[in-house]
Amino acid sequence: MKRVLLLVACIMASAAMAAAQNQPTVLRVSTLLDGKGHILHDTAIVIENGKIVRLDPHATGRVYDLRGLTVMPGWIDCHVHISWHFGPDGKNAGQGAGGGEPPEHAYLAMAGDAWDTLMGGFTTVQSVGAQADAPLRDAINHGSIPGPRILTAIRPLSGGGRGPQTPEEIRAYVDQDKTMGADLIKIFASQSIRQGGKPTLTQDQLSAACDEAHKDGLRTLVHAYGEAVRMSVLAGCTEVEHGMLMDLADLKLMAEHGTYFDPQAGLVQENYFSHASEYLGTPGYTQEGFDAMRKVLPSDIAMIKQALATPGLKMVFGTDAVAGAHGHNAEEFIYRVQRAGEDPMRALVSANSLAAESMNLQDQIGSIAPDLGADIIAVDGNPLTDITAVRRVVFVMRSGTIYKNTVSERGR
Repeated sequence: MKRVLLLVACIMASAAMAAAQNQPTVLRVSTLLDGKGHILHDTAIVIENGKIVRLDPHATGRVYDLRGLTVMPGWIDCHVHISWHFGPDGKNAGQGAGGGEPPEHAYLAMAGDAWDTLMGGFTTVQSVGAQADAPLRDAINHGSIPGPRILTAIRPLSGGGRGPQTPEEIRAYVDQDKTMGADLIKIFASQSIRQGGKPTLTQDQLSAACDEAHKDGLRTLVHAYGEAVRMSVLAGCTEVEHGMLMDLADLKLMAEHGTYFDPQAGLVQENYFSHASEYLGTPGYTQEGFDAMRKVLPSDIAMIKQALATPGLKMVFGTDAVAGAHGHNAEEFIYRVQRAGEDPMRALVSANSLAAESMNLQDQIGSIAPDLGADIIAVDGNPLTDITAVRRVVFVMRSGTIYKNTVSERGR
């Protein structure tokens, strides 16, 4: 008889557990930023099968109480280098596996970068320019390791004699990128700011690259300083990165052409300065280059202020996070608000619905709305009144799975 009773109890417990697992997840919130610039109060987000079903303050299910926090869509970083890390010697290891570093060390470091980024509240990133990004992207997509959704350019198209030269060769290179599984095309249309920022591609070369990418259904993200900004816009490219040294009239040109603009207000520069010993002496990093970065930083902030004042300009959120910066991506919000004077809500939207739109993912992520993916985070505090609250991410959900939670489940 006891065995029968025990069996019945086990069956009932299993049924109760299964019922609980089949119930929707409900996030109760008191302050909700919807990712499009609106604030909602005292509601609940209902989630099933990785998607937002509805907003319903009376919903029941597996309830997580996020009241007292600020809840919003997971952030999107439009420009990172997720595979960059510091190698066994403490120096910048650049683009991931290779360069004599043991592959197992490189891939463990990259997995750590992905985890840190996710824990920092970024559920989607666009990583632009390393072949090591692709297996990391695929491993996350397959559920082998946790991390943000990754879109990658796999490898960049470089000018200055370091890549294909003729328009025909450039078109073939872009086609090959698509075959390799690239989500977008990254183009170096100018030198690094550390090298002066001069154009490295002709107008015909740049136009061929962006036109072929468009034909292939791929977006183009262009590293551009100075004159290369205008060239990129006229070539029909999707997004301009950085933008320093450009004619400020080009801000209006970007707005007129609907070109997305992604400047950086401080994270990448300050990360370089604080990790100078890890970068100096590695390829592309010299003391003269660091001095150049310091020199142009004030003009960079002035340019961002002008960009914010340009009507219709679509300025997205991108950090250019490299080794040392992963997991600290949210610091860029603070620089944009405190240094450049950006309105906090506008800064957050730039990393939500606007960033999703720039990636053609607006029907999947970037907002809190029915039928969109359940990428949801919560911060301790209100970033609209204290932007430093972005440092205090206490809840992270991606595609309906909770990866970080310091708020206990409160029952059904």
